[in-house]
Amino acid sequence: MKIIRKELKFYWTMIKPLQTGLLLLTGITGFISSRCSVINFVKLSGLTLSLFLTIAGTTILNMVFDRDIDLKMLRTMRRPIPSGKVKVKEALLMGTIMCLVGLILAFMLSLLYGILIFAGILFDILVYTILLKRKTSWSIFWGGISGAMPILAGRTLGTGSIDTIGIMFALSILLWIPTHIMTFNMLYFNDYKNAGIPTFPSKYGFKNTRMVIALSSIGASIAIGIGITALGLSWGYLRLLAILSAGLLGLAIMSVLKPSEKINFGLFKYASLYMLIAMLLTTIGSVS
Repeated sequence: MKIIRKELKFYWTMIKPLQTGLLLLTGITGFISSRCSVINFVKLSGLTLSLFLTIAGTTILNMVFDRDIDLKMLRTMRRPIPSGKVKVKEALLMGTIMCLVGLILAFMLSLLYGILIFAGILFDILVYTILLKRKTSWSIFWGGISGAMPILAGRTLGTGSIDTIGIMFALSILLWIPTHIMTFNMLYFNDYKNAGIPTFPSKYGFKNTRMVIALSSIGASIAIGIGITALGLSWGYLRLLAILSAGLLGLAIMSVLKPSEKINFGLFKYASLYMLIAMLLTTIGSVS
């Protein structure tokens, strides 16, 4: 029993629970935003399970492919695979099974939903991790497509089709990801450099990276604002979102005008909090 608990603990860290939880929330938000006349709890449960399995499974598989990189970075060298706590074949099998079970469930719920989930896995593992991550700093934008899939897939499962609101929500996630990841790239600049991973800060410098972060923050705020407005949420929710967006934009602008490690770290933390609260506001506003 102790061995099982230990293994589960290792895998729990490998799925990056905070990241997985946030992406899962975006998918649930997308589904609930469809405002079905009666929320289908069977579909909602299926969506939750299928998304959790595919997101977590994909994250594990990424760690399998990135194990050599992780071993070169102080931040990641103690992860279960590079530290030898979890065997590569075992992690590969676990990640594959989780993705396959999640995909089967997704296609059982809806063909279009299943296709979007499959596309998310494909972009994340094949396009981002295997083909581009070690070659170009622009890989982040391709990887961002996979991050945008859960909310688009969730919305599509609820409405039965891809609509403008779903696209706006997906675009907001796609544009939010550079704010989150690029600040991380600057915080751990030396780690990425030692591992030989091209990032925007290493390729274009910190100043240009901060400018991209500011622009992507503006774009993310506009996209989610358009989505929520088109959804028909009340002025109260829009006002709260506007306040949150002002904070995000303020930090992004400060990072350009008065750059510092403190502001950079604050922007990294706030970007995640911003998206979390935005999703909760959308969810609550959709059912109220």
